[in-house]
Amino acid sequence: MSADRCQMYNDNPFKLGLFGANCSSGRAINKLPERWLADWDSCEKMAKLADEGGMDFILPIGRWKGYGGETDFQGTTFETITWATGLLAHTKNITVFGTVHAPLFNPMVVAKQIVTADHVGHGRFGLNIVVGWNEPEFQMSGIQQREHGDRYEYAEEWISVIKKMWNEEEPFDFDEEYLHLKNVVAKPKLHGDSSPLIINAGQSPIGRAFALRHCHAFFTNFREADVKKSAEFVAKFKADAKALGREANVYTQGHVVCRPTRKEAEEYFHYLTTEGVDFEAIEGVLELKNITRANTPDYDEYVRQLPPKNVGYPIIGSPDDVTEKFARMHGAGLSGIAFSLVNYVDELPLITEEVIPRLRNLGLKTPPLQSAG
Repeated sequence: MSADRCQMYNDNPFKLGLFGANCSSGRAINKLPERWLADWDSCEKMAKLADEGGMDFILPIGRWKGYGGETDFQGTTFETITWATGLLAHTKNITVFGTVHAPLFNPMVVAKQIVTADHVGHGRFGLNIVVGWNEPEFQMSGIQQREHGDRYEYAEEWISVIKKMWNEEEPFDFDEEYLHLKNVVAKPKLHGDSSPLIINAGQSPIGRAFALRHCHAFFTNFREADVKKSAEFVAKFKADAKALGREANVYTQGHVVCRPTRKEAEEYFHYLTTEGVDFEAIEGVLELKNITRANTPDYDEYVRQLPPKNVGYPIIGSPDDVTEKFARMHGAGLSGIAFSLVNYVDELPLITEEVIPRLRNLGLKTPPLQSAG
């Protein structure tokens, strides 16, 4: 990758990113008074703290409609490309991703949007491609959702023609099964001479195959109970990419509760995942996945047990504990993690001031980058 595309292209062996901060409540379904509201001023403050504190990237969620409940979980959201563009204008080194539903974005328009964001950030924009699963969001858009395999066939054409717009100097036609574009021109080109870092998290075999062909990084779940299995998955994914003549890294996702002591962190996580839960919103999420009281034995117990798992892999403890868990992930071959916080502005300083220096001592983070301009 081109050297002028910073932070995600630095020498940090293990990269840290913030996940889901463009949505109200982030990724933790909670009704706590300190919950994240995702207003713009808070998002801008978060991005500056992350940039100055040595974080590597910010990854938003492509969300268009909330899940209901007392808080309407993730009901207040910013569109991710314009959100990223604004944050890139207020930061210097950090990479900011846009999470883009391929079926909802015209490829000609999104190619231009990405180029614009990339120029604003001097090469720091990244693209997270999603194909969609949330039926109410598609109904709201008036676009019919395709069958699972067809979604990736469409995405294949979508990203292929966008790449041509980024790279072709002469006008071209693109006439395939789904997309029929004539005499396409696109100027300016990207800020750097290489593609933005493209990521995907499709967990099906079709989704993984798409990521191998088109993405620079893939997101998967981390299995702490079986680190060997996680390491085997990472090694196989990288080998499969190499067989295609490509290099691809593997990242994971989770939720961090870091406090000065392990006891404080564990008590807060218990509070977050018990009395702090918006259980009506949990049921809204489950209903979308066709998990209901009618078809699920012990439904109430299932709902009660879900919050600790729903936030992603929980990383709970003191700065020493959090550092140790990150190091374990790196030991499994993972290149980094995107994690959520209950309140990104309030909780991030302990991570940048205490966890990142510990990671530097382990050789997992390098000194801060100088400004890219």
